[in-house]
Amino acid sequence: KSYNDYMQSYQIKLEDEVAKKTAKLKYAFDELETANKRLKLYSLDTILRLSQAAEYKDQQTGQHIQRIGYYIQIIGQKISLSPNEIDEFLYASPMHDVGKIGIPDNILLKPGKLNAEEWAVMQQHTTIGGKILSGSDSSTLKTAEIIALTHHEKWDGSGYPNNLKGSDIPMPGRITAIADVFDALTSKRPYKDAFSMEKAFAIMKDGQGKHFDPDLLDAFFVVKDDIIAIRNKY
Repeated sequence: KSYNDYMQSYQIKLEDEVAKKTAKLKYAFDELETANKRLKLYSLDTILRLSQAAEYKDQQTGQHIQRIGYYIQIIGQKISLSPNEIDEFLYASPMHDVGKIGIPDNILLKPGKLNAEEWAVMQQHTTIGGKILSGSDSSTLKTAEIIALTHHEKWDGSGYPNNLKGSDIPMPGRITAIADVFDALTSKRPYKDAFSMEKAFAIMKDGQGKHFDPDLLDAFFVVKDDIIAIRNKY
């Protein structure tokens, strides 16, 4: 009996000790998770500020950059990308036009249509951006490099800089193309006024299978109400 009492007492103490250590581990894990979330927010804030610096000459606002990220997030959720993939695109997409920092103001801010020579220079912002972001071990910056280089490629192969076609265009570039074009259509630019939502969506639809991945554009239209809400909020 004394042995059984001893074992029972030992078992209770052991369970109590395990419970205490488990609680400490859980606390440590929660603290680590909170720190990681805080670090992600700081990183995103830094990325947004650097991206705004690149867009500053073009008089774009931080809201333009934010909207692009939110559009991509909504589309990514609709096509069942993993949370990690969505986060990666969200963090990388603000840098899509970082190469504009290398484009002369007289071209970047020209109020009228660019001539052929100016347009050739403007197109270089994709390769400039790719070079700026290249060579990093960071998976986010690698994704940002892909986006910067490919977000002006078109599904039918008529885009730039490399005339990539269809699924040869990386997924991050294809999604960003949809978000970027829609935001450009609904925003005032030096060379045009903002289009109405109705006209913007009509232009997007016309680009299905030509400018845009048809499946991704289908997803874009399924979440149309969310897209409009984001555009109106930011």
